[in-house]
Amino acid sequence: VQLQASGGGLVQAGGSLRLSCEVSGSIASINVMGWYRQGPGKQRELVGTLTSGGRIIYGDFVKGRFTISRDYAKNTMYLQMINLKFDDTAVYYCAATYTARPTIWGQGTLVTVSS
Repeated sequence: VQLQASGGGLVQAGGSLRLSCEVSGSIASINVMGWYRQGPGKQRELVGTLTSGGRIIYGDFVKGRFTISRDYAKNTMYLQMINLKFDDTAVYYCAATYTARPTIWGQGTLVTVSS
């Protein structure tokens, strides 16, 4: 199984982006999917996770600005981001965890927010 993140780019502060994470296999069997990010000089942090049961947890910094969703037909998870801030500049990674298996990571997509 491979994960392909896309949708990053350059956006002005206050703007929006939608990231996609396409999974090469069925996402129906994934226990937990998630988005993480790593900003310049920072540690990787949780953006949010989505369980197979539909439970979503967001990082404290999200504050209603980001929304995680998925499309089973397209085997894709999304991260809709609005009201982007300079501090949201980071490489965004998607990840998938199957039961009793190591987490699989995508290659990351760069989001740059200009102030």
